[in-house]
Amino acid sequence: MTPLRRLLILTVAVLLCAGAGTAMVLHAASRAADRARPRAGGPAVTAGTVTLGQHGQLDFLSQTPGPHLDAIVSVPAADAPADPGTARTASDVSCLRFYAAAGTGVCLQSAPGALTQTNRALILDARLHTLRSFPLAGTPSRARVSPSGHLAAWTVFVGGESYGAAFFSTRTSILDTRTWQLTPSLETFAITLDGHGYRAADTNFWGVSFAADDDTFYATLGTGGRTYLVRGSLSRRTVTTLVQNVECPSLSPDGTRIAFKKRVLPGAALWHEYVLDLGTLQETPLAEHRSVDDQATWLDNSTVAYSLPSNGSVSGSDLWTVPADGTGTPHLLLPGAFSPAPQ
Repeated sequence: MTPLRRLLILTVAVLLCAGAGTAMVLHAASRAADRARPRAGGPAVTAGTVTLGQHGQLDFLSQTPGPHLDAIVSVPAADAPADPGTARTASDVSCLRFYAAAGTGVCLQSAPGALTQTNRALILDARLHTLRSFPLAGTPSRARVSPSGHLAAWTVFVGGESYGAAFFSTRTSILDTRTWQLTPSLETFAITLDGHGYRAADTNFWGVSFAADDDTFYATLGTGGRTYLVRGSLSRRTVTTLVQNVECPSLSPDGTRIAFKKRVLPGAALWHEYVLDLGTLQETPLAEHRSVDDQATWLDNSTVAYSLPSNGSVSGSDLWTVPADGTGTPHLLLPGAFSPAPQ
């Protein structure tokens, strides 16, 4: 490699790091301003006790400007579709990404500093007390908990800032909350791609979703400019590709279907929501035609929820739902809400 080429690579790296650092600082300043200045007319949010695992409850992260911005909040699940403005109970725990099941929660946090960003994953009990804390290698992106609460997974960006970026790298970890055994990266698992063993330097995994057996999981594998849905086994430390062009899979409660975002414009950050039948591998496009950059959540076996940017907001999100069979129309579930976890 010539000295000039080394200089060019170094210059690009410095510019990318500087850009990412500036973006983090600006985002943190924007969130701080939103937290300090509540806006009139939003959903009512009051401090209270939030307990994970309560049947019929929908937990999520508040996106309403004010003191409870990014806090874990809850509403009765039955009230959300009928009254999107229903009063919300807010905890004192804040996250950038959150999920919970069976009384176990995972909360991904980020605290920008003067020179570095401190990222960590908190494992929470039903009362939102921290059981363990794990340092993260990058910016929080995705989080999931298995139906039993025994496994937690998270994905972070260790390079780039979004799945639509020209260059990005991820790291996905899985934790057994019974033994606290951590699998730091799925990149150590053996890969079978199109029926053959596969190894490459550019493999990335993201968006884990767990089956009910506490061993099987689904995730996205990115390599060679393509994305694949993989089925993995935690005990065997293996993953096998199923189909292409699948990102951020979410397994239905009955274990028969995968909701996912599919890139519909190559080379651009434009995704549509689909559902894949795992028995037939048939894909069904959903009735949401806007670009959805999220890991969808199943509210039940017939309804999928996902986040979209709030109108007029750079960082806020609203929760929407759509039928999982491709019929119907999108419906606003909750304004000023993100990262849902039905209980």
